[in-house]
Amino acid sequence: MMANNKNYLLVGIGEVLWDMLPSGKQLGGAPANFAFHANMLGGKGVVASCIGNDELGEKVLDTLDTLKLSCDYILIDKQHATGTVSVKINKKGTPFYIIQENVAWDFIHSSHQLTKLAKKADVVCFGSLAQRSEISRRTIQSFIKATQPSCLCVFDINLRQSFYSSEIIRESLKLADVLKLNNEELPIVANMLSVAGSELNILKKLAKRYSLRMIALTRGDKGSLLFSEGATSVHKGYCIRVIDTVGAGDSFTAALTLGMMRGYKLDLINEYANRVACFVCSQAGAMSELPANLRDL
Repeated sequence: MMANNKNYLLVGIGEVLWDMLPSGKQLGGAPANFAFHANMLGGKGVVASCIGNDELGEKVLDTLDTLKLSCDYILIDKQHATGTVSVKINKKGTPFYIIQENVAWDFIHSSHQLTKLAKKADVVCFGSLAQRSEISRRTIQSFIKATQPSCLCVFDINLRQSFYSSEIIRESLKLADVLKLNNEELPIVANMLSVAGSELNILKKLAKRYSLRMIALTRGDKGSLLFSEGATSVHKGYCIRVIDTVGAGDSFTAALTLGMMRGYKLDLINEYANRVACFVCSQAGAMSELPANLRDL
């Protein structure tokens, strides 16, 4: 069967911010990273978020323009600053985040323009972090409810600090078709939702309870496990020299969802997503340009 190469519209809705890395500031936020990599992989990635009316906000718009990402759905809040995150990288390349609170992306308000975008979206990716505030949570959940029935709704859980709750996780799973999480997040989610058993059994129970088409469990340098409609795929990952893992999970999610939309088989989706994420781990920061062999896969 030939792959479907339609130019899908993939929306990342939630936080856009500056990652203050040891090497300097870089544009980040899981939805922005997802949209960037969706673009890199042949889709049309769009980020919907909110920035402050400040110098860092202007720099966001300039950088998105340079990255060929639309600024049409970036709202400007005159009362709150553009978000920043202090990032420390350990010797294994693993990032640790200190996330500023009460920033612009905590105040993403609903709009007619966002509703129009929702109705056009083929994929929407959202997480738990931007739902820490009631205003952004209402907007994100309303956005998902406004999408067409054919839209693939991807919940990339992204647990950070204390910015999540069992209520947010449950409500988000009810709206999702796909769940993506990592092996550190799985036991936390399982405990919150009172689900026990082996990794695979937990995934099976979550998929059944929330009628999920796919669950992707990433395992760091040990690859990933995909569970979809009774079938499983295990990938052991690739041995690479890790610079940092910032944005790797978001690139994995972009490759995963495009693989699903294009009708790839489960093992190919898994290999595709691992190859992309491993390349991102070999580069500094979240938004490295992908080589042609990955873009054309």
